[in-house]
Amino acid sequence: MIVLIILGLLLSIVGLAGCLLPVIPGPPLSFLALILLSIAKDWTAFSPTFLIIMGAITVFVSIFDNIAPIAGAKKYGASKWGFWMSVVGMLVGLIFFPPWGIILGTFVGAFVGELISGKEGSHALRAGWGVFVGTFVGIGLKVAASGVMLFFYIKEMF
Repeated sequence: MIVLIILGLLLSIVGLAGCLLPVIPGPPLSFLALILLSIAKDWTAFSPTFLIIMGAITVFVSIFDNIAPIAGAKKYGASKWGFWMSVVGMLVGLIFFPPWGIILGTFVGAFVGELISGKEGSHALRAGWGVFVGTFVGIGLKVAASGVMLFFYIKEMF
């Protein structure tokens, strides 16, 4: 029981960190932590309704996180070059300047991609901004969801 509670707490903390690191699925790990605490406490820690709602939020946020940068790119007129270079920029930012390099790399990558596709500077900045906003909104929703799950985990742990 204690092992499951400690493992769940670690998963919840890693899940929160995973919201900023694209290689770690943050909200699913946070949700798994809630499940582990429920198992450790013989399914009395959380109601089935609560777990279903948190599961639905996890699925929604995970899907939205993948759609938000694309929606931001389209809203601000980014090309395929801008979008894909934003992904490259995010990965380069993650490797060289974690975790903040992810955000900056996404913007710079989209901007460079738009310049490569032949767009002028102001249009490239606008498209880069769109990808940046979409990425930031997705990250923000993941952090909010994982933060709420960590809050409830700690609340029910004691």
